[in-house]
Amino acid sequence: MRRGPVLVLCLAAALLLAAGCTWVFYGSSWLRIEKVTVTGTEVLTPEQVLEAAAVPKGAPLVSVDTDEIGSRLRGRLPRIDSVDVVRAWPHGIGLKVTERKPVLLIKKDANFVEVDASGVRFDTVAKAPAGVPVLELNAAQSPSGRRFDEERLLHEAVGVAGGLPEAIAKETVQVKVRSYDSVMLELTGGRTVVWGSGEQSEAKGRALTALLKVSAKADHFDVSVPTAPSLSGS
Repeated sequence: MRRGPVLVLCLAAALLLAAGCTWVFYGSSWLRIEKVTVTGTEVLTPEQVLEAAAVPKGAPLVSVDTDEIGSRLRGRLPRIDSVDVVRAWPHGIGLKVTERKPVLLIKKDANFVEVDASGVRFDTVAKAPAGVPVLELNAAQSPSGRRFDEERLLHEAVGVAGGLPEAIAKETVQVKVRSYDSVMLELTGGRTVVWGSGEQSEAKGRALTALLKVSAKADHFDVSVPTAPSLSGS
């Protein structure tokens, strides 16, 4: 057999195969979106995510732009930090959501603005979430006000709150900021902690953890110099 006819037959077969695959993926009813599932939600509901995602039911699964769905979700629901949008062959789309976690609250009238560990203000809620401290920022008389404005001091407070050991974070009621190097914590039971600046926060967290173990009755702690922490009170 001559090569010419063989090549023609092979080319025709390839074209038929390509056309068949295209029809299967785009034209047939076999691989179309029938179900969208949501996982990972905590504060948000799956219904909220589904509505914001607006995944086109009945569309060919292969044609769905997963990046576009992810961008749409993050734009419409700022509480979403990240989302994995995956095709679940043959008929599904999976949305795996990771929500932002508040590490600090900003009082706004009767509500609270939630701020995550990156300093992103992502939602306003009527009720303060349990275990999240409220920021008290009073930098009007701060000697470092020219170098560190309120936004910079907010990020300083967020860094401190987000880096607290879990056990201490749960007991922290308020984070008070007067200047870059004047951060204080108010713990449950009226206890106060002089934190200083946001520098060496990991060492300060360890020092405070040790002080709390040494004296559960003390009501004032100073870890501004973590190598020489102190406590006072009954």
